[in-house]
Parts: sequence; C-alpha cells; structure tokens
Amino acid sequence: MQYVEFGKTGVKVSRLGFGCMRLPSFEKDGKTVFDEEKSIALIQKGHELGINYFDTAPGYCDTLSEIFVGKALKKIRDKVYISTKNPIENASGDDYEKRLEKSLKQLDTSYIDFYHFWGISLDCYINSICAPDGPLARVKKLKEQGVVKHISFSFHDSPGNITEIVRRGEGIFDSLLCQYNILDRSNEKDMAFAHEQGLGVVVMGPVGGGRLGAPSKVIQDLLPGKVQSSAEVALRFVFSNPNINIALSGMGSIQMLEENVKIAGNTSPLSAAETTQLEGMMKENERLAGLYCTGCKYCMPCPQGINIPEVFTLMNYHRVYKITDYARENYAQIGKVPWRQYKDAAACVECGECEEKCPQKLPIRQQLKETHKTLAG
Repeated sequence: MQYVEFGKTGVKVSRLGFGCMRLPSFEKDGKTVFDEEKSIALIQKGHELGINYFDTAPGYCDTLSEIFVGKALKKIRDKVYISTKNPIENASGDDYEKRLEKSLKQLDTSYIDFYHFWGISLDCYINSICAPDGPLARVKKLKEQGVVKHISFSFHDSPGNITEIVRRGEGIFDSLLCQYNILDRSNEKDMAFAHEQGLGVVVMGPVGGGRLGAPSKVIQDLLPGKVQSSAEVALRFVFSNPNINIALSGMGSIQMLEENVKIAGNTSPLSAAETTQLEGMMKENERLAGLYCTGCKYCMPCPQGINIPEVFTLMNYHRVYKITDYARENYAQIGKVPWRQYKDAAACVECGECEEKCPQKLPIRQQLKETHKTLAG
C-alpha cells in the first residue's frame, strides 16, 4: 500500500480509502439486510491490507454503517482515520451539534478525524453553514476542543463551486471529497486548485460505485494488453492524477478489496506514455460520442426542464462505453439527487424547439425517446 501526505494536515494516508457505503448484505423477505459480522470482518481486513482511511456517513447502509465502522475499528482507533459527515439541514448550530453527537455515539468514539459538511452547495455554504452561530461557528469550537480533528466538506454542486467554497473558507478546510472518475472529470480544475491551497483531496466513485468495474472491452482497450480488468483502468487513471491523495472505493467483498489493494500498491500507476495513450483513446471516444451530441448546449433551455446534453451524456455511457448498468443507475437519479435536478427524457412533449436550435440538426426528439426506452428499461 502506498501512503501520502494528506494536504497540510500532517498525517499520512493510504492511497486507497475504504468507502463504507456498500458493505456486505443479503436479501431477506424482499428487503436488503446488511450483514454485521461480514461487514466488520471486511473493514478489519481492509486495515490488515494497509488501508488507514475509512469513510462513512449517518445514512449509509440503512443507518448501520457508522455502527459497523465503530465496532470494527474500536481496538485500533489510534491507528486509523475515520471520516464521517453532517447533513446540513438548516442554519442551526444546535441541530448541527445534535447530529454530531449522534455520530459520535454510533461510532463509539470521542472524536472524528475528518468531519464533512455533507454534499454541500455554494448556496448552502453561504446561507446555512456560515450563518451566525451556525454549523461553521460550532465546528470551529469543536476543533479547538479536539472533538473534530479536521474540518472537511463533500461536494455535489456545479463544477467550479469547489474553488469558490475553498476561497471563501480562507483556510478553514483541511480536505474535500468530490466525484471523479475516468468518465466524469468535471471537478478536475477544482481539485487542482484545492490541492494548491493545501487541502487533502479525496475522490469518490473512482470506479463509479463499482459499475465502471463491470467487464467492458471498450474501457479495457484504453490500455490494451496491460490491464486485467476495467476496474484497474479506472483506478490507475485516478491514481495518476497528482492532485488526488485518496481514491475512495466502496467495497462489498474480499475479492473486490484485494483487487483494489493490489492496484493501489502499484507505485507507478501510469507512465507518461500510457497517460498519453489513454488521453488519445478518451478523445476518440469523445469524438464518437459527439456524433450523437457534442454537448454544445444550444438546445437549452428545454421548456419541459429536460437537461438534454446531460441525458445524452448518460446515453453515451451505454452507447460508446458499453457500461449500461452505470448509465441506468445515473439515469434513475434524475430528479432525485441534488446534482441531477432536472427532468428525464420522458418529459419531452415533442415541441421541437431543441431541434430548431441544434447546429448538428440532430433528431433530438427521437433520440430522447430512444434514451428513455434504453435507460429506464
């Protein structure tokens, strides 16, 4: 396992972090039940293999993740770093502390190493977190008391707003957590800025929640003859970014854990030549995707609230990269998560305004029908 300095925090972290959102489970009476014994054993195995950064949250695994993490790491608490999160529901400092106290109890610990404002937007930071005697004022005091070791934030807002939050924070933040993988590089510039400012940078979804690890000849051929799986391409790509300290992967089995640890142990994930080759292949795939939609956004806004370029991007995951499960899971998030607050393709009423504005004269209405049929199926 490789270890790196985590920004300016003064701690060394494993390049691979354990995301505790997809712990072992089984089906019982039509419901998903998370297996405590297997989850604890898997987390402990992760530490045995060299992982020292474990990320959880109050809502993960039907609210059981923090409990499992706490039990698994209780005897080695001083040898690991625990990251968890506080969902900012309002500007109340009292409510913020109540949620913190609940996490401390669930984790059975007296302190949290990296405590995140959970999935915040720039608007949330300005109007709720920074309110007088609000969450930020409280966490500063908690840090002085040693209850919170490092102040962090996780992010699901528009690209560019990470930079603005870091700037407004003026040195408050020690680390950040954001989405990044071989197909979603929208936060790349922001991560570079945060890294320059001394923040530790953690990325979630390096293997797309495991979906980029599904067999895909298209993805494996990005590095032909040099990789054993799609997951290896995805992880090696992330590890090659010098602005990233930790790739956080949700692992639900020993096999997945051991494979990811093996990849993370590669001291030179990608050579300069491999990076160039990968970039070239990615550009070619982007060109192929552009035959369906270039993402120019001239078709926007849609009167029905459909984000047409984003919907077609998801369709291209299926059409160009052959990772249909990944495309369908993202499509199912439309309208349900903060970063996909728009309508899906089914909302199209075939008004034709988009086609009139499209410089490629694409049959957008027909493609929206195909997209919904394919991804909602």
